Amino acid sequence: MKSLFEGTDIQEIKDRIDTLTSDRTPSWGEMTVSQMLAHCQAPLRISLGEQVFTSRISGFKKFVFSLFKKTLYNDKPWKKNLPTAKELRISDPRDFAEEKTKLLELIESFHEQRTKTDWPAHPIFGKFTPEQWGKMQYKHLDHHLTQFKA
Repeated sequence: MKSLFEGTDIQEIKDRIDTLTSDRTPSWGEMTVSQMLAHCQAPLRISLGEQVFTSRISGFKKFVFSLFKKTLYNDKPWKKNLPTAKELRISDPRDFAEEKTKLLELIESFHEQRTKTDWPAHPIFGKFTPEQWGKMQYKHLDHHLTQFKA
């Protein structure tokens, strides 16, 4: 499984982002490409401790989500149109160039933390190892770049 902590994998993601244009349409889903770029920033901010969930997740929901935790970082691609937590939904218009720049900066910040051993717990799925964080972030970006044919 590829990881944002690997040099060749992060470069691949950056190159794919660079192929995007503001008029690119998705193969599935309702987000615009600019909204997708903004959406992809949130998981990176969560892993870096820069964003927290404001709503409370019940213990039951956390248990149910824990059953799917391994799918976040395994080799199997995510299904199309998976539900998104409301804190990660982007529905307002966004500036393409600004969101692209922010996302690339966050990807680089995340990659620079590759030797860090103490990562914050995910608000829904709990603790991840550094290896799992790297794989999960790659997989999320890959999912949405595939959505926009990049």
